[in-house]
Amino acid sequence: MRAGSGEVASRPFDPFGFLYVQIAALSPGSFALVMATGIISNACLIEGQRVVSDALFALNVVAFCWLLIMTALRLILFWPALRADLVDPRQVFGFFTMVAGSCVLGAGMSLRGFAAVALALWVFALVLWLGLIYLGFGVLALRNRTGGADVIHGGWLIAIVGTEALVILGTIVAPAFGEFGGGVFVLIHMLWGVGLALYGIFIVLFAQRLFFSDVAPKDLTPVLWIVMGAAAITTNAGSTLILTASGIAFLNSMRPFIDGVTLIVWAWATWWIPMLLLFGVWKHGVNRIPLSYTPMLWGLVFPIGMYSVATVRLSLATDFPTLQVVSRAIMWIALAVWLATAIGLAVASWRRLRDGTRFDELRAA
Repeated sequence: MRAGSGEVASRPFDPFGFLYVQIAALSPGSFALVMATGIISNACLIEGQRVVSDALFALNVVAFCWLLIMTALRLILFWPALRADLVDPRQVFGFFTMVAGSCVLGAGMSLRGFAAVALALWVFALVLWLGLIYLGFGVLALRNRTGGADVIHGGWLIAIVGTEALVILGTIVAPAFGEFGGGVFVLIHMLWGVGLALYGIFIVLFAQRLFFSDVAPKDLTPVLWIVMGAAAITTNAGSTLILTASGIAFLNSMRPFIDGVTLIVWAWATWWIPMLLLFGVWKHGVNRIPLSYTPMLWGLVFPIGMYSVATVRLSLATDFPTLQVVSRAIMWIALAVWLATAIGLAVASWRRLRDGTRFDELRAA
């Protein structure tokens, strides 16, 4: 194109530069894709939809490996940017998606007979959780300022999701520890309690911010659905503990407490679904905010899939088969939402490729 024509000359696409940009901009919450795909794959398998489940499982293995490589490269090539995310109260809790994603994938591995891989993923997730839990809350206590991280924006509830995900996979891998299996059962009961306590703390802050402060349409992001997802995964973890024999009398004596709390938490998760739908109608219907793809949408897909799995597990724990009808219906809804979000991701990725983002643009930024 001639200069002054108002048009930009076409440029050759630089694949290495494009990849470099994607690594640099990788979100701490990127493993939400793995969480969402994995939980729907597991839900489909539980409901007998093996072909769909296996297809999603294969995609999830690829996504997990790819994001793990991208994260490792970001650690090497962009350590200052990664460090900045780790000490940012608005970003650090996003890293718990790696914990939850590893556990959800591990559960899928176990369902298919890959017990050793499931065990390795649980150990990896536990070590990561131990580092992140104190780093995250240390950052929240020491670096957060007034007007800084916001509970409905910061994804703090993802820390609870990661904690309870360790409980669920822990019940599966505990027998592999042999004589130390009892210690693992004690640990995962402790983690269930920690996740429950954290939810109790955060939900008060969440409700205070949401119901008693000004809320703008931009505040109502898909991440908001984690408030339901955290309750759903706590239900799933509690039901799993009820259904798993630990062989320890003290833990067995906790069953009535876990029974009651699990049912109450499931009811709380259920209560949130119409409210969250109402928020969506208000944002996109009343305020005419266009609905477009954002990576945060995976934070909406996961809670729906988790609610399906939590409901079927609760039906088994309470011997109330009627709930399985609800679980099956929610599974199909979750699958449809996953498909719509995946199409949005494909379209957004194609547009980025078409625009030809280059390495020199990153250096100029």
